[in-house]
Amino acid sequence: MSDAAQPTAAEVRAAAEAVKTALDRHLAAVERRSGEDDPAVYEAFNQLAAAAEAYDELLYDRYDEVTPFEIPGTDDTLPPYTGPEEPHAISVLIRRDYAVAEPQRLLAQAQRVEAADDESTGEDVSGTLHGALGVLFGEFEPDEIASRHKEFGLEEGDSTLWVTASDEPGDPGEWLEAPFEHVDPQQVVCRFDVSAVFDDEGDDEGDDEGDDEGDDEADDLEDDLDTDLDEDGDLEPLDADR
Repeated sequence: MSDAAQPTAAEVRAAAEAVKTALDRHLAAVERRSGEDDPAVYEAFNQLAAAAEAYDELLYDRYDEVTPFEIPGTDDTLPPYTGPEEPHAISVLIRRDYAVAEPQRLLAQAQRVEAADDESTGEDVSGTLHGALGVLFGEFEPDEIASRHKEFGLEEGDSTLWVTASDEPGDPGEWLEAPFEHVDPQQVVCRFDVSAVFDDEGDDEGDDEGDDEGDDEADDLEDDLDTDLDEDGDLEPLDADR
């Protein structure tokens, strides 16, 4: 960063004072909180996090120094739960991302399924990638695809699972056109996120022996997958009991 773009010492000092003020407000909100999920504490927490992050950035830009604090991302923080204390219904919202790593494997698996379907219309639905995806996800449960994704030529990406609570289940069909549109974050009981970004730090700390062991396991898995290929490079039929 050029000197002209750097924050002034006064700006850094003002940011530090803002952190002190936000820290005092957060402590005061905690001291007078009305319950475990007091919205005033939640708001003070976010203000403190924002002030600390701003100070950290200015400190680095001006002096090439950082604070010892890890500021959580406020966008990923759920607001206080305001749903029913005794829920009579829950909704489970799941998103799993995949990359189509091996298109030919995906197409071959879908064609195997389609060929074995006695009720097939005769149309080559599995001849395109989007058609093959429709065949596979229509044949297998999402959890089975998640556990066998490499067999289908897919590579796992991020995933998230949200559990929301409500007093009554929704009427049949009322939310199917927009299943995730009206999710109230304050009715989310819990959420679980899986992402490669969470593993980066742990991977860096691993020793060489652990890396070699992981490589061996990956090689074994690749060997197992290779046994599904016939002489022409096509996939052998899947074992239904597998």
